[in-house]
Amino acid sequence: MSHRRGLLIVGLLVPALITFMLWAFTWPVARSAPHDLPVGVAGPPVATDRIASQLSNADGAFDVHRYPDETAAREAITHREIYGALVADGQEPRLLTASAAGPAVAQLLQSIATGQAAEGTEVTVVDVVPGPAADPRGAAFTAGVLPLALAGLATGAAISATRLRGRWALLALACSAPLIGLAAAAVGHGWLDVLGGGWWQVTAALSLFALTGAATVAGATALLGPRGIGLGALLLMLLGNPWSGAGSAPELLPEPVGTLGQLLPTGAGATLLRSVSFFDGHGAAFPLVVLLAWTAAGVAAVLAGRRVTAGARPQPPHGAAGASPAPARPEGPSTREARTR
Repeated sequence: MSHRRGLLIVGLLVPALITFMLWAFTWPVARSAPHDLPVGVAGPPVATDRIASQLSNADGAFDVHRYPDETAAREAITHREIYGALVADGQEPRLLTASAAGPAVAQLLQSIATGQAAEGTEVTVVDVVPGPAADPRGAAFTAGVLPLALAGLATGAAISATRLRGRWALLALACSAPLIGLAAAAVGHGWLDVLGGGWWQVTAALSLFALTGAATVAGATALLGPRGIGLGALLLMLLGNPWSGAGSAPELLPEPVGTLGQLLPTGAGATLLRSVSFFDGHGAAFPLVVLLAWTAAGVAAVLAGRRVTAGARPQPPHGAAGASPAPARPEGPSTREARTR
């Protein structure tokens, strides 16, 4: 590598990469605010019209759903249709939340409910779907998303580094992903107890999370070579992790980051894991489709990359090993005389 190229990389490309990472990680947090956040109001229209009107007029911050009573609102929360609901049914005002869906959202709704309550009125907060006792603020859940994204990136990069192609690459994906899922479930579900739900359901979600990332990177490297690892790092970590909404909620991220993040493997994997762990699988359909689509695309790219490599294999030059030998010329008199001498 020339000195000029090295100077260009150190002096320009590295600062540009750091600037990009700072933007990708800090901008969504600095501009965190509700955007069409699904919330509910429960009770007779006479009691809920004022609350619903105030929420609806908050510059598109909330997507308000109406429910006839508290029971219907609770069901909507457990089915991941809304993040919480304000109950006004003639009794003391109550706020239904689901801290397992995102402690940041629960705190936001609590501050809103307190601000809307009449002076001197205390709002009772009911956590319908609480987070695990070992991780009430969701910090461990958020911290676990990055290692899972890194596991997918490392697996895909290892497949590329070991030059596994075609069915061997697919066999490596099929073997590594379940082992990663089992290890992650043993730590998060068994040891630390920060993941709820059934053991096998959580293990399956973790395994699919890892498989999607690994297949994405393996497919990208099969088509692009080592540059595919950089593309995988961009999709899974540089954009995928800060845009996943795992630490808050997709609806609290600035648009279109909240939507785009759920279309990337890391965001879809975090949402699937949250749904399986705390909501009995409710709300898991969309992220499951996203993960399966990325996995299918990665597998197809692995197989396509093998065919491209086989088609681009250079043919041996004429006269090289494997080529047909040139026919021997008949010996003339001069050749025989020279040999006898």
